[in-house]
Amino acid sequence: MTALASSAATVVVQQLATTGWQRVQTALGELWRRVHPDRAELVEAELEETRSDVLTAREAGDSETEQGLVGEWQSRLRRLLAADPSLATELRRLLAELEPTVAESGTGITMNATASGGSRLIQAARDVHITGE
Repeated sequence: MTALASSAATVVVQQLATTGWQRVQTALGELWRRVHPDRAELVEAELEETRSDVLTAREAGDSETEQGLVGEWQSRLRRLLAADPSLATELRRLLAELEPTVAESGTGITMNATASGGSRLIQAARDVHITGE
């Protein structure tokens, strides 16, 4: 359960920085409603706050804060799974939908690119330093 909570937390925080963040918010709210219906709205609000924190951290290049947010959601998801282990199947399904490579390889990075003509394409999972032209 700990590994699942860890993978899920990573994907959740990553997805909160995307345009599809509300899908994550809704899906997690639904999971919480099954176990703690009285906390679901609070969890959804906290996801919105986490989104704001993630975006601010990314703008500042603050990966430490982002990792701290992953840790927070890992703990929350671990406790949720401990309260109802049957949610593990649904959480795995959600992960597969949100980030197919996470479910298969345990990584949270998927990169696709297409270039044509005289285009130059650069992809990186972290910092890129380009010197000279």
